[in-house]
Amino acid sequence: SSWPRALWPPRLAMERVQTLIVGASVVGLACARALARSGREVVVVDVGERIGTGTSSRNSEVVHAGIYYAAGSLKAVHCVRGAEQLLRFCEERGVSHRRCGKLIVATSENQRGELAAVAEHAARNGVHLLSISADDVRTLEPEVTCLEALLSPKTAVVDSHGFMEALLADAQDAGAALALRTRIARGGRLLPNGGAEVEALEVGDGVPATFRFEAREVVNCAGLAAPQVARDVGVPPAYVPKQHFCKGNYYALQGGTRPFSHLVYPVPEPNTSGLGVHATVDLAGHVRFGPDVEWLSASLPDGRAMDDAAYDPAAIAAMYTVDPSRSEAFYGEVRRYWPALPDGALVPDYSGIRPKLSAKGEPAADFLIAEHCAGSGVVSLFGIESPGLTSSLSLAEEVCRRLGPPPPP
Repeated sequence: SSWPRALWPPRLAMERVQTLIVGASVVGLACARALARSGREVVVVDVGERIGTGTSSRNSEVVHAGIYYAAGSLKAVHCVRGAEQLLRFCEERGVSHRRCGKLIVATSENQRGELAAVAEHAARNGVHLLSISADDVRTLEPEVTCLEALLSPKTAVVDSHGFMEALLADAQDAGAALALRTRIARGGRLLPNGGAEVEALEVGDGVPATFRFEAREVVNCAGLAAPQVARDVGVPPAYVPKQHFCKGNYYALQGGTRPFSHLVYPVPEPNTSGLGVHATVDLAGHVRFGPDVEWLSASLPDGRAMDDAAYDPAAIAAMYTVDPSRSEAFYGEVRRYWPALPDGALVPDYSGIRPKLSAKGEPAADFLIAEHCAGSGVVSLFGIESPGLTSSLSLAEEVCRRLGPPPPP
């Protein structure tokens, strides 16, 4: 049947697309911008009603410096490069951001050595941190209690939605088209000369419309649903990694004035899946604490696998509920560096779900950019958790490099 209504006028009602991007995530939109600017005809589809409704909008909005990631890893390389690109982009395009800096604080004697190890690790990634005393910390942040700290002057916060809107505007200016409420359906197949024959479904009110078309290139930026999308476009299951879902809950500080101007992070605990319960201050001056680590089951109560549910916005929405009782564990964590946190001051704010390629207790996995086979024209980005927002422009460059010159129309 016809192409989605969102992609009219009729010049886009076609049976062949040069480059299909699945997922209007921050990485998907960065790829759309880069690929459209390379001269490609780009179509972006997303199952949501708006752009960036998944992991891209459910995070701390921190522009990371690249401190913690394994030297030479995709996370380290793209975070360091992407942070510079993102901040330059925001300055040029007028996207709201603030170079607030971050303190990493040691609150016990045994953490002093761990703090030094963090500084050494950051240096291997080309990130310079300043070592400061407890007195210096009190000068910067009178409310923070610690023995010593590291200052990351390049860490920033950004209006993530404003950033995504600017990426979309650039992509559309270069000719890209966007179809929301559109999902990839099962039944696709890889084509022998590259690309895929794809079946898609226009969801929403009324009878769903299905349509089938060929894409010379497919870029899978579907976030939580990336494994399912890969299988749906015809990638053999053996080439699709197993994904694990890790929820992070955030709690907002209510009442009173904000206690910090910098972001405040504890020294990361070894063998955990996050960076500890940290304090972030958004562009409006609101303070929130989180995220914690809550591993989700591989299946829902109705028996559906999480991989399947990840492509169902209604099912995912139910998972984002923040349990007020989980805040009880936050008080002890936060009071290690902010003893004055009042009782009852934390209220549920929001949550996000990290798509992880490592299971609970395993070493943190790197990003995975999978081409499936050389010359296939199909690229999937798996495990794009933090620092995905920071890395987005750099990851888009990498996708362009892997795809090579634009295919024939």
